[in-house]
Amino acid sequence: MEQVSITKNVDTHQKALRINLDNGKYGTFAEIGAGQEVARWFFRVGAAAGTIAKSISAYDMTVSDAIYGHTGRYVSRQRVERMLDYEYQLMVERLSAKRGTDTRFFAFANTVVAKSYTRKENFHGWMGIRFQHAPGAEPSQIVLHVTLLDKENLPQQEAIGILGVNLIYGALYEHDDPVRLMRNLICDLTSDRVEVDLIKFSGPAFEGLDNRLMSLELVHHGLSPAAMFTAAGEVVLPAEAFHKRPVLVTRGSFRPITNVTVDMMGCALAQFVQEPPNEGQDILVVMEMTLNNLTLGDAINTQDFLDRVDLLGTLDRPVLITNFGEFYRLANYLQRYTSSLVGLVMGVPTLREIFEEKYYANLAGGILESFGRLFKNDLKLYVYPMQNATTNAVITAGNLRVSPRLQHLYDFLIENQHIQAIRDYKPDNLRIFSRDVYRRMIEGDPTWLDDVPPGVGLLICQRRLLGYDPENYDESVEVK
Repeated sequence: MEQVSITKNVDTHQKALRINLDNGKYGTFAEIGAGQEVARWFFRVGAAAGTIAKSISAYDMTVSDAIYGHTGRYVSRQRVERMLDYEYQLMVERLSAKRGTDTRFFAFANTVVAKSYTRKENFHGWMGIRFQHAPGAEPSQIVLHVTLLDKENLPQQEAIGILGVNLIYGALYEHDDPVRLMRNLICDLTSDRVEVDLIKFSGPAFEGLDNRLMSLELVHHGLSPAAMFTAAGEVVLPAEAFHKRPVLVTRGSFRPITNVTVDMMGCALAQFVQEPPNEGQDILVVMEMTLNNLTLGDAINTQDFLDRVDLLGTLDRPVLITNFGEFYRLANYLQRYTSSLVGLVMGVPTLREIFEEKYYANLAGGILESFGRLFKNDLKLYVYPMQNATTNAVITAGNLRVSPRLQHLYDFLIENQHIQAIRDYKPDNLRIFSRDVYRRMIEGDPTWLDDVPPGVGLLICQRRLLGYDPENYDESVEVK
């Protein structure tokens, strides 16, 4: 991912000092792993008595379990939320009678695994803050996951400390602007040092905030190359969702979902489950949207995004938002988290683009390097056919012709089943193109409803999604 650095007005030292000098808040710090790097900042800048009611680090598992209860994984969302529950409740019980009328209480917690003598890879952690946005208010909460990209322990510890200060500062002073808060998480850091690939806001300070939208903002502002949420809208950690599972990804704009989308996904899955390595495996089917499909210039139409996500919810599949324009980058990302088989679903037009050499000018090895990265772990492409609008000829992965100088490479990938034509598709769907469906929907031609799943058409009409306006339709025509 391209290195991103956030322009800042206040550095980490100034943030920690401002918090220490603000007598209107008071908090507890609980940190496990990688040292007490966040609390250290507040001790270092001075006046820490104005902020820190308690600082604790329960490294020993037995001691930690005695305080927070047993958990299967110590670096996990469950653990950090238990830490926040316990520390915040204890803080309020002990101090609310004495200073609760004019103090905003908070509890900060993290649990991190950094480089050590025994651990050489997969450095990451969870951190969160539970806080009052006003004295006496019900608590709000922010929880995030961070991947540490530095290769040595000391820079990793430094990154955790800075990120933690930024999170606390944002919660206390920027909670009224969650996008700004999130964007400023990597002040004094860069995106080649940390990835924040999950963030969840909850509580009265963030009433009405949609965490799916915040997942999109993580990717849009370069804090992470990808973010993920379930069909129900719950944000999830991609690393945990993909862990050791076969993954089948369908990329699209989904504007709107058409019968082609459903047929393409269903047919590809029917072939994917029959791959020998997938026998008896828990296959994860994911719908992916890239920023290229969501942005107009530098702007994102957030309502359009949420409309599409609501429609994807009808398929009951998780949604992955990425900044991967090239498929090999998507494949490499997935293969960070699973050694099982990965399948990518696409149409013939997209496959044809993959074999255009001009798209790989930024790679020293050109198209051969991109294909080496794409297919290095026995990845499969499942390709849906298309129908030529002029001749009505059906073009499949089996009869597609590419550049003569690449035809031998293409034939090799076909013969070794890295590229597979989707079988048993519905021929009537070949006439459907999402852009044409969208145009008819906007112009008031009710025939668009014939080309989308019933649940999708109903949801668009009921909630007027994607710009649908019933006023464009003749009153004599019934929209079903």
